[in-house]
Amino acid sequence: MSFFKKLKSTATLLKELDLDAIARLSQKVDLKKMVGLVSQMKEEDLQKLMKVMSGGTREHKVPDIDGDFYDLSHLLSPEEREVQLRVREFMNTTIRPIVNEYWLRDEFPHQIVPEMAKLNVCGLTYHGYGCPGKSALLEGFLAMEMARVDASISTFFGVQSGLAMGSIYYCGSEEQKLQWLPPMQKLEVIGAFGLTEPEVGSAVAGGLTTTCKRQGDKWILNGQKKWIGNATFSDLTIIWARDVDDGNVKGFIVEKHFPGFRAEKIRGKMALRIVQNALITLTDCEVPESHRLQNANGFRDTAKVLRMTRAGVAWQAVGCARGAYESALKYTHERHQFGRPIGGFQMVQDLLVEMLSNLTAMQTMVFRLSQLQDEGKLTDEHASLAKVFCTLRTRDIVSHARELFGGNGILIEHDIARFVADAEAIYSYEGTKEINTLIVGRAITGQSAFV
Repeated sequence: MSFFKKLKSTATLLKELDLDAIARLSQKVDLKKMVGLVSQMKEEDLQKLMKVMSGGTREHKVPDIDGDFYDLSHLLSPEEREVQLRVREFMNTTIRPIVNEYWLRDEFPHQIVPEMAKLNVCGLTYHGYGCPGKSALLEGFLAMEMARVDASISTFFGVQSGLAMGSIYYCGSEEQKLQWLPPMQKLEVIGAFGLTEPEVGSAVAGGLTTTCKRQGDKWILNGQKKWIGNATFSDLTIIWARDVDDGNVKGFIVEKHFPGFRAEKIRGKMALRIVQNALITLTDCEVPESHRLQNANGFRDTAKVLRMTRAGVAWQAVGCARGAYESALKYTHERHQFGRPIGGFQMVQDLLVEMLSNLTAMQTMVFRLSQLQDEGKLTDEHASLAKVFCTLRTRDIVSHARELFGGNGILIEHDIARFVADAEAIYSYEGTKEINTLIVGRAITGQSAFV
């Protein structure tokens, strides 16, 4: 290039340069050295450098944060979708602002109960007795929506609507249903469900140590129950006990004021801290015959309730996992390292996609599970397989989510620590992985491996 051409090119360049910007840059770097290095770079390396530099300033649209990647919620009817969104709004506006405070305090926010009652979703799938009579599929979505914000609130609701009301709905007499279900549906009467014992968890089908014995027109109950959610403040607790005379398991509606009934709060939990679990002691507890569940004549009747609620726990696991995934995805938009959002890093995206893959598989599984329930085809093994898979994958998802938060992941203010802890409780209750695995194993092999 001739001298005059170089001079003309330099003059043109000087017109386009921001000399003030160059002056500021010279205070930060050795311009001569930088120009020398850049001038020696290959063209392809220069293009990569320009791409990185422009990428740091180019605006990009952040997609909506939605864990329903396959858009399953839009398969609900318009009426069902409206109920789902109403519950979502309640969880976001009423529960989310207070949940970490009450989780840390190990207390239940009793002030939310009247507001939750207004949703009119308690006893959702039951017909009559003031209950809505909606689908199991919608009920699953609502369990997910609650656990998506807080698994403790979802558990409180599941105990009330599923275990306690379900015991009366499936095993009670017509008189008992008429007496108890309408006020329980309105959350005017709070229920609990007492099956697990201090020394008997997975073996409850054949090993209940709590006993009942009839004396005239009343029954005498003795024994203990442990991990009973809601029981510190519930108005009634469904107690399952073995009849000392015929050996069969029977169910009782035990009101909190009955002589010989005592509920003591279990303290020191690392998970589901908002749920008020109790150790119940029954000492010659007197229960009228009118409070015996008239259609509960063996553990098979108890299992009807557990089958239904185990499906609900699978949905709850999906909700916990979805809450963790969405929290982590949001964080990757907001957290910057090396001058850019961490969501733009390959290893971060790999973790996010793995989480979303598991979450989507879980969602499609429980969606079909609830369809089977609505069709009257739900079996123990169907519910157990979903419970096993979903709680296992939830553990993976919350672990990856905490990893993406780095050190911030152990702070309760970021929510993810709560999801990690609560996932451990969901993994264990309503049947452990091992017990549910053996239920499925028995179904597919025709051989029981239970000891």
